[in-house]
Amino acid sequence: MPGSELEIRTAVTTGCLFPPPDHELALRNALRYFPPDTQELLAPEFAQELRLYGHIYMYRFCPDIEMKAYPVERYPCRTRVAATIMHMIMNNLDPAVAQFPQELVTYGGNGQVFGNWAQFWLTMSYLSQMTEEQTLVMYSGHPLGLFPSSPGAPRLVITNGMVIPNYSSRMEYEKLFAMGVTMYGQMTAGSYCYIGPQGIVHGTVLTVLNAGRRYLGVQDLAGKVFVTSGLGGMSGAQAKAAVIVGCVGVIAEVDGAALMKRHKQGWLMEVTDSLDRCIERLREARKRKEALSLGYHGNVVDLWERLVRELDTTGELLVDLGSDQTSCHNPFNGGYYPVQLGFAEAQSLMASDPAAFRALVQESLRRQVSAINRLAQENFFFWDYGNAFLLEAQRAGADVGKTGANRTEFRYPSYVQHIMGDIFSQGFGPFRWVCTSGDPQDLVVTDELATSVLEEAIAGGVNPAVEQQYVDNIRWIREASRHRLVVGSQARILYSDQKGRVALAMAFNQAIARGKIKAPVVLSRDHHDVSGTDSPFRETSNICDGSAFCADMAVQNFVGGAFRGATWVALHNGGGVGWGEVINGGFGLVLDGTQEAEQKAKMVLSWDVSNGVARRCWAGNPKAYEIICQTMQEDGGLVVTLPHEAADERVLQRALRL
Repeated sequence: MPGSELEIRTAVTTGCLFPPPDHELALRNALRYFPPDTQELLAPEFAQELRLYGHIYMYRFCPDIEMKAYPVERYPCRTRVAATIMHMIMNNLDPAVAQFPQELVTYGGNGQVFGNWAQFWLTMSYLSQMTEEQTLVMYSGHPLGLFPSSPGAPRLVITNGMVIPNYSSRMEYEKLFAMGVTMYGQMTAGSYCYIGPQGIVHGTVLTVLNAGRRYLGVQDLAGKVFVTSGLGGMSGAQAKAAVIVGCVGVIAEVDGAALMKRHKQGWLMEVTDSLDRCIERLREARKRKEALSLGYHGNVVDLWERLVRELDTTGELLVDLGSDQTSCHNPFNGGYYPVQLGFAEAQSLMASDPAAFRALVQESLRRQVSAINRLAQENFFFWDYGNAFLLEAQRAGADVGKTGANRTEFRYPSYVQHIMGDIFSQGFGPFRWVCTSGDPQDLVVTDELATSVLEEAIAGGVNPAVEQQYVDNIRWIREASRHRLVVGSQARILYSDQKGRVALAMAFNQAIARGKIKAPVVLSRDHHDVSGTDSPFRETSNICDGSAFCADMAVQNFVGGAFRGATWVALHNGGGVGWGEVINGGFGLVLDGTQEAEQKAKMVLSWDVSNGVARRCWAGNPKAYEIICQTMQEDGGLVVTLPHEAADERVLQRALRL
């Protein structure tokens, strides 16, 4: 990918850890993409990759082009829809967007677009040939082929990591991934819908704003300090989010390259590798109520322990809010670095002695939790950001337990449980769009339309909770433009409910029809949404009827989107909290200015939200109950039998005694 000026970083690798008998199978699986007369040349090269990296990426086939989202008309396709999919794929692999582009990893340390470069080339070939009566089927990065279908069917159906449940363990994943037969697609990496760190900037802005309201009782976060870690893929958004909400954000990062990438992009204002300077600058900004993003080049455990020392020696609590965005879903393969070792030393031990590395990671997690626990005795509030931090800390033996808790609860809440859960219950979630012309002016037009749609909704009358969300998102759109949040494709995200999403889609489609927007717009969302994800330690952690560990909602979402008109659909094992811990799905929907596109958008977007709200209603959430009742009044096609109030406690206890 020589076209990019950004340094291309290589993923952390641990070598091949599975038994030698399976090495031959992994090699056979890789060579089947190539004719016999090339296999003698390729076999030694692929075997070496397997030994060194634990997987065959086929580096020699990494494209010798500038990888980015080109304007849609530049793709050689028989259909405009196929060109939009190519646009989305290449954005996910753009070095300015992707965390480890050479390994086809978009974000999260191991969230891939494809498992190897042969799959990339074959997929692009299929897309260039595809007609409106064919569907491309993707098996965990592998393009199985083009199959006959109808014009109303999805053009692309993706599954990632669909492993039989009894074998969906981390150990089995490592083996199956090494053999090239499955892939960890994270959420929007393997579904081709990632839009760079802007998405998590927005989510973090809303999370920190609402955390300030809930925990600190303030609307204005000036002078408040937010401490966290991670500046790599999605976590790189935290610095920009801190400045947008107006607080002091201190973000620790062990990888100097990741830290400097964010600094050069302008997302991180200041950098230091000195704890003394870090504390000094934090105090200054806190006193002056500056909006600041300060990157500490070092381990976050050192930072937490220093904050404890300041508290114990001076009595001064220097932090108000805290979280963690390391890739703790993958803690023993580069997602979390132990405080006892430097960055390079840790990478070396990870490869040479995985068991020793694992022990240090778990000790480091215990130390981190111990420091957080001490600060939490004061007026400091910590939450889990859905990265499996508390889950892995619990597995490491850290003191994160909560008396009387259920399986999904810890001493500190998930941000879904306390901060964002009510938003999901009201049908609000991360809706996004991509202007495939690549023209920034098209994005300006959509921003103006989105602002107008939300303002009209407020003027038409909405309840106070919904109005607060609309107001926050209008503020977001204005701030997003001012802070130059576009990295890669011309994309935007905002949190919206069902009514808002449909209204936005109609406005965009009409603007395309009138020529105000020059090319198709792709609608999508993060899988982390109202009905896209079943994840008991994150998205569904506030489902309290015992069904938090069931995955019907995400699977139904995938299937329902397919036959209601989605251009493509995806279903994944893993994402956010890790392999085997979550089932999630997403979609892409192309708006091209036609009446047909408008009808599909109404159907897909309405289902995409109401599925999750209805599920939360049945789980006993009163806000979801209110929203589903209102939606049924407005849409005669929606019929949901509402749950009755739970029986009186005395009735239950009497029955149980019998």
